[in-house]
Amino acid sequence: MTAPTGDDSDDDDRRAVRIPDDGEPGDWTADGATTAWRRGPYTVSTDQSRLDLDLTTEFLAATYWATDIPERVVRRALDHSIGFGLYEADRQVGFARVVTDRATFAWVGDVFVLDSHRGRGLGLWLMRCVLAHPELRELRRWMLASTTARGLYAKLGFTPLGAAERFMEIADPGVHRRQRARETGSDAGT
Repeated sequence: MTAPTGDDSDDDDRRAVRIPDDGEPGDWTADGATTAWRRGPYTVSTDQSRLDLDLTTEFLAATYWATDIPERVVRRALDHSIGFGLYEADRQVGFARVVTDRATFAWVGDVFVLDSHRGRGLGLWLMRCVLAHPELRELRRWMLASTTARGLYAKLGFTPLGAAERFMEIADPGVHRRQRARETGSDAGT
């Protein structure tokens, strides 16, 4: 299975709006727990009710970092983090998620822009919005892991770990496959 790409028609490519990078996310608005940024036809919003959970789950389940992740796990992850939806009008075209204590630390994960919307500067703008969130501006440490977008993250100030020998992890890459197998009643992945 491949990640959903949206409509890739040539007409869409000719009408594509590119978001210029001026080093800033732009003006934001806040309404209760929701923060939003707007540029042209695009919006980045933390309004969890706007997220297309099916699209987000389908995309993530096809990635190398969240292979086979079930929807209930995506929903639970969103319940305990800040989800940033990237929209063209009302259609979700990207996503990022931040796990944070909102005081000292944040982990950025699950970042994507649909293939049909890549090459427009949207990933960089989405991440500028993430870093500019009013509750996350003065954190001591931000972290993420990436094999495919390291150049994009470097533009935002991310660097390789300065003291990698201090960091440790417990990794279980097969956990989502086992969760999905339990949900479907199969014994695959056990």
